[in-house]
Amino acid sequence: MPMWQTVRQKEDAAETLIRYIYREHGRAMLAYATHLIKDHAVAEDVVQEALVRAWRHADRLTDEQGSIRGWLITVVRNIAIDRIRARSSQVTEVGDTFVEAAEYDHADRVVDALVVAEAMDLLSPEQRIVMEHVYLQGRSVTETAAILGIPPGTVKSRTFYALRKLRDMYPHRRNPERARFRVAR
Repeated sequence: MPMWQTVRQKEDAAETLIRYIYREHGRAMLAYATHLIKDHAVAEDVVQEALVRAWRHADRLTDEQGSIRGWLITVVRNIAIDRIRARSSQVTEVGDTFVEAAEYDHADRVVDALVVAEAMDLLSPEQRIVMEHVYLQGRSVTETAAILGIPPGTVKSRTFYALRKLRDMYPHRRNPERARFRVAR
């Protein structure tokens, strides 16, 4: 038999062994690694590395030399400990440059006030008054309902339809990072 066939047979046997190991012990290995590391993605990497080590040492994985699962769990534990140690020993470098936080300046406030005033003019009078109380004055739905003498459900529905109308009018301004107002509940 040529040497390449012998090598191929050994590779096939090792691959079959790894498939068997993963099918029989993969869940336990992943559960243990996830328990140790608390990060599923890293735990999957640990299991993969353990399977690579099992493939490299396929000759050691026999029941005569002890439990295969015991050997695999030990390898998973050692790799997980190495990952945890590596993660805790990483030093975070801080650059020499100082970046100031972007400030929200007066010009931005003026532009926002003009945009809000223009948008409020496009709402119905009922929607406008509710929006003024809830968003501009920061009142809750209950407070707004009491002041206006309407049910809280009406305040909510007017707020909902006003917001929907504004979103439809200004689709290009949908940027959650620029949102300045929150719905008071």
